[in-house]
Amino acid sequence: MFLQEPLEKYLYLNKKQKFVLQKAGFNKVEDLLRHFPNDYKKFVSLKKIRELKPDEEARIGAKILSSKLKRSWKKRIPVVEFLVQDESGILRITWFNQPYLAKTLKQGEFYYFTGKIYRDKSGSLMINPVWALSADRQEKEIEEISNEEKFYPVYPEIYGLSSRWIAEKIKKLLLEIKDIDLPEILPKFILQKYHLPDFKTSVFAAHQPKNPKHFEAVKKRFSFEEIFLLQLSRLKEKISRKKLPAFEMKISRKEINSFIKFFDFELTNAQKKAVKTLLDDLKKPESMTRLLEGDVGSGKTAVAIIISYAALKSGYQIAYMAPTEVLARQIYEEFIKFLKPFRAKIGLLTSSQSRKYPSKAFPNKDTQISKNQLLKWVLGGEIPVLIGTHSLTYEKVKFNKLGLVIIDEQHRFGIKQRGLLAKKTSKELPSIPHLLSMTATPIPRTLALTIYGDLDLTLLDEMPPGRKKIKTIIVPPEQRERAYEMMREEIKNGRQAYVVCPRIEQKSQIAKRKAQSAKFEEKLHQEPEEEIKAVKSEYKRLSEKIFPELKLGILHGRLLPKEKEEVIKKFKKGEIQILTSTSVIEVGINIPNATMILIEGAERFGLAQLHQLRGRVLRSVYQPYCFIFTEHSSQKILARLNALTKSQNGFELAEYDLKFRGPGELTGAKQWGISDIGMLGLKNLKMVEAARTEAEELLREDFELKNYPLLKETISKLSRSPVHLE
Repeated sequence: MFLQEPLEKYLYLNKKQKFVLQKAGFNKVEDLLRHFPNDYKKFVSLKKIRELKPDEEARIGAKILSSKLKRSWKKRIPVVEFLVQDESGILRITWFNQPYLAKTLKQGEFYYFTGKIYRDKSGSLMINPVWALSADRQEKEIEEISNEEKFYPVYPEIYGLSSRWIAEKIKKLLLEIKDIDLPEILPKFILQKYHLPDFKTSVFAAHQPKNPKHFEAVKKRFSFEEIFLLQLSRLKEKISRKKLPAFEMKISRKEINSFIKFFDFELTNAQKKAVKTLLDDLKKPESMTRLLEGDVGSGKTAVAIIISYAALKSGYQIAYMAPTEVLARQIYEEFIKFLKPFRAKIGLLTSSQSRKYPSKAFPNKDTQISKNQLLKWVLGGEIPVLIGTHSLTYEKVKFNKLGLVIIDEQHRFGIKQRGLLAKKTSKELPSIPHLLSMTATPIPRTLALTIYGDLDLTLLDEMPPGRKKIKTIIVPPEQRERAYEMMREEIKNGRQAYVVCPRIEQKSQIAKRKAQSAKFEEKLHQEPEEEIKAVKSEYKRLSEKIFPELKLGILHGRLLPKEKEEVIKKFKKGEIQILTSTSVIEVGINIPNATMILIEGAERFGLAQLHQLRGRVLRSVYQPYCFIFTEHSSQKILARLNALTKSQNGFELAEYDLKFRGPGELTGAKQWGISDIGMLGLKNLKMVEAARTEAEELLREDFELKNYPLLKETISKLSRSPVHLE
């Protein structure tokens, strides 16, 4: 029970500290014990400021003379700069991205600072040091430190609670657990098989290591534990769901082949295999829960339409959820195009509009109708296909006989949203709908086995014939004009282009709109604005100075849905030759005639997102181009962007992004609450496969986990609905 006790039972916390810890999710003893160090420092003896040398790790005791909060010129991150003094001299101390220190550290008070010494044109300085309050007991403090271990841990700060403060609190908790047994969540046979230390040993090794390398060995235990728990949770749900009845959709292969003949293109072999797999799933009496993963332009929508036709012919309703109104509208038009010969009734529901096809007045067109009327027809079963955004999850949306749920770019939705949609079938029906999740965001194998371990995976690893490989070029500043000339030539040949920027408008423009006082305006002029390309200013510059002879359009998230629709319609018709946009075009834009994309500030996007963006020009048989512009030229950034130029395959890029950036930005993994140590485990395929094997074996022998009560309790907290993602 000790680990589950509230922190304030063992630690003195003032009102502010308690609030900060709770806000960050630290409520129980175990929460703080699992807050592991991100570095270890070697204790160094106290020095005078005049004795400091560049590149050495040093510790000083000094009084704060002054402090200043500003922003860095390029990245605009907050910088706190202090001047400190001892009897031998004055030193500058700087912290990046920790603005709260300007208020935390008081002018005139004495502190200890430990960190690396640097030298610039203004003299010596210490950057991001560890600090501690002296409380006027300097000699006692030095004596205590000299008796401590050789190394001390450095913790990630928690909303202003310093590393030193966290270390002191954890040390008190470690004293409490020194003579008591702690419960072990991992089965004993797993610890023995993989030579993993038990929980108590691991906790002490993490916070009080004999040396910095000691914790590296302990990380393996905590990484394995987190991956194993996720695997166990997902597999348990998968097995439970297989026991629930689902709608059996029996449609002959002959009918499907007849439907496919209406397509104006030949399916790839990968699409044919995917269709067969999905149709086999729909015929089973158990719920399909499958993830269809395919690169941009690989034909996922066509596969979704084919299995929707199968559900439709079997007498069931289909719900299709897309992440944006633009994509929902495009999918709606695609369904109309392919289901038009069969007079299938199709509805569109978004926050801004509701439409129905075919229209009663004009049988070959769609028409806008009231949402209430649309929902009545859906509830009555008169509209079998409903396409929309997150609006589909609203309580008022109810189906008559929902047999198939399709979720496009599924990682963009919250877990609860997906679960709500999967439960929308009538309560009178004993079965649950089949579920197909789709994504064009490449998922590394380790994530597919872990986070999506309860889903069966189908890959579309083949592009339609005739598609040419995209030429991706990193353009140095001096060759910008050449890139513009290539774009001009491409447009003269009848093609179209995109220009993508990271922002809608410059920060200075936003600030000027919000400025309420002369003081704010004065501050604005004192701090130079970083030149980050923004859509509004770039549209103006390109229209007036670079391409005055061409027709340009602008698209961003602040436009009304009708305005977005109008811009895209004009671009499709060729009335707009260059579309300047934010990353809103990442999904849902299909303009085959657009063959060139120019991406500004590319270092601000992940590789997966850049791959998605360049996929916008992979829609035809014409040669596609992607120009990459970056505002920074560091080796790390250029190495990452070079990976994009060398790889045509999203799966390769996914593995690269996982290795160098982590999976959080890649697949929405952050929403699953995986810790940094858990993320390390996701980079280790052997560990993930071992954890999955052990989870499968354990559930085979003891599905209810009767012999592992603590494990069962933990899994119940991780588990979602047995129906699907919730």
